[in-house]
Amino acid sequence: MADFRRGIKAGVAAAAVYLIISVILELSHLSPSGIMLAAGLTIQLELTYPSFVIFSILGRIVRGIVFGAVFAALNHYLPGTTAVKKGVVLSAFLWILGAVGLIYTTLGWPTSGGHTSTAGITVSLSSISLALVSITFALAFGALVGAIWNKLREKKVTEARKGMAALLVSFSLGVWMWASGAVAFFMNVVIRGLPVLEEPGPFWWYSVLFTSVVFLGLPGWVLALVAWRKTKRGESGLKLGVAGGVIMVLTGQMLLPGALAITGGVFSGRKPATEPSTAAIEQ
Repeated sequence: MADFRRGIKAGVAAAAVYLIISVILELSHLSPSGIMLAAGLTIQLELTYPSFVIFSILGRIVRGIVFGAVFAALNHYLPGTTAVKKGVVLSAFLWILGAVGLIYTTLGWPTSGGHTSTAGITVSLSSISLALVSITFALAFGALVGAIWNKLREKKVTEARKGMAALLVSFSLGVWMWASGAVAFFMNVVIRGLPVLEEPGPFWWYSVLFTSVVFLGLPGWVLALVAWRKTKRGESGLKLGVAGGVIMVLTGQMLLPGALAITGGVFSGRKPATEPSTAAIEQ
């Protein structure tokens, strides 16, 4: 199993460091346009609205937790000989994933602008310079998480079937993202009534994908859950993990849990390192 405690500690510590840097630069008026793109964690301090500041800080800490959990789940699969390099690779992967999600969920981009965020990585492609700044800080954040990971003491974990940790994180994120969308959707239905056909507006495609989270997200994370339970029994979760991942990816809003489900499903098809091979048994 992955060392989630170690990964979450590294993610939270890195998020805290960047929040401190953000505050210092904001108060010193050194951040560009009053915004500090810390590891893609876009934060604008509105000191006149304390509740907004608290919400922003908590949101960034949560993203640090998510990043750390994903790092722990994929640590053995990420390319790189050191934790720092693996953190950079993961940051780059998540940034690209966010960029793909932005393009997929925003028809008419780049003329329509916009930004999206996933696992602590905020992607804004309204201009090339902003994108370069965003990915630079994203890579720095990944490197910091890897460096902190090295400093923390490794916890002894039980060997499990490959892909099990990735499927667990996929299922957990999938439930969280689906529940958030479902609550918002049903509250909107209660307030406004059942949706009716209307003339498409500028954000009609995003609305369609957001609604698809409610209906496609459910079977997606359920399949990821079943795949994870199969890996707990030492079985392969390849077909169910990939199927659930593809379904979640189609929503555009659940790219990260979908990618994790596909990754976990593919690796769960391999035998654990401790499982003897057929040749060894025959001998």
